Amino acid sequence: MDPRTSWSATRPWRGIMVATALPLRDDLSVDHDAYAAHVRFLLDHGCDGVVPNGSLGEYQTLTDEERAQVVATAVAAAGDGARVMPGVAAYGAAESRRWAEQAAEAGCGSVLLLPPNAYRAGPAAVHDHYAEVAAVGLPVVAYNNPIDTKVDLVPPLLAELHAAGHIVAVKEFSGDVRRAYELAELAPGLDLLIGADDVLLELALAGAVGWIAGYPNAFPVSCAALFRAATAGDLDRALPLYKSLHALLRWDSRPEFVQAIKVSMDLTGRSSGPTRPPRLPLTEQAEQAVRSATARALADGHR
Repeated sequence: MDPRTSWSATRPWRGIMVATALPLRDDLSVDHDAYAAHVRFLLDHGCDGVVPNGSLGEYQTLTDEERAQVVATAVAAAGDGARVMPGVAAYGAAESRRWAEQAAEAGCGSVLLLPPNAYRAGPAAVHDHYAEVAAVGLPVVAYNNPIDTKVDLVPPLLAELHAAGHIVAVKEFSGDVRRAYELAELAPGLDLLIGADDVLLELALAGAVGWIAGYPNAFPVSCAALFRAATAGDLDRALPLYKSLHALLRWDSRPEFVQAIKVSMDLTGRSSGPTRPPRLPLTEQAEQAVRSATARALADGHR
């Protein structure tokens, strides 16, 4: 296994870190027992770690107590806090820093941080935000999602944040694969992590060393095989897997990605319940599309 793309305690953001869906009961309370079982399931089936309290984990709808308990549950279930990378996004740097401090106290190995997203923050505000959280001492992975945050962490800005010691890696979700090459030129020491499932192969071939992943929630074994083949440059193995799974992977880049992944989980025996408002159930047409793509993946032997 390539050490550049393998998880290790010294670089716990590499490999396959699953942005975990959060099991909810019918009354929309968090099912921590089911979440613990899901974390163990992922680690037992080829994934390297978990990312609780990301968008897929519906962190925006959690109370402070729920959010803290989700991290504690993940750490206990993983058996090694280094395999847990909590999302610490918040409107302000002070709150993000508090979540990073909580992650450090829980023994986590790194944290995932969006830029300020209460408004369209400029470079100075972005620098201040990441500096504040980095001061906690845990490795910080930047999360570039300009589609939702309206703040674009372009390669020159990421290079500045890395040179200042504020970030060790970036989860790249812009969908612009060209950025991988510019980033490698400007900041060769900054780790590139695949942030959108449906550009996995392209970013792996461009040098990504990790994947903060969505669809392994439903198909961990096949997604792990895809990641390993893609990062090894084994196109004979990776391309057929990618083509077979892509009808599902592209849902990770759509607004309904949480609902879609939960539908797929239901069909693969990993039920995680409903989503909290404002996320509504999929439309009948969208749900049928997800169900059909999931059924095809199962028929192809994916698991």
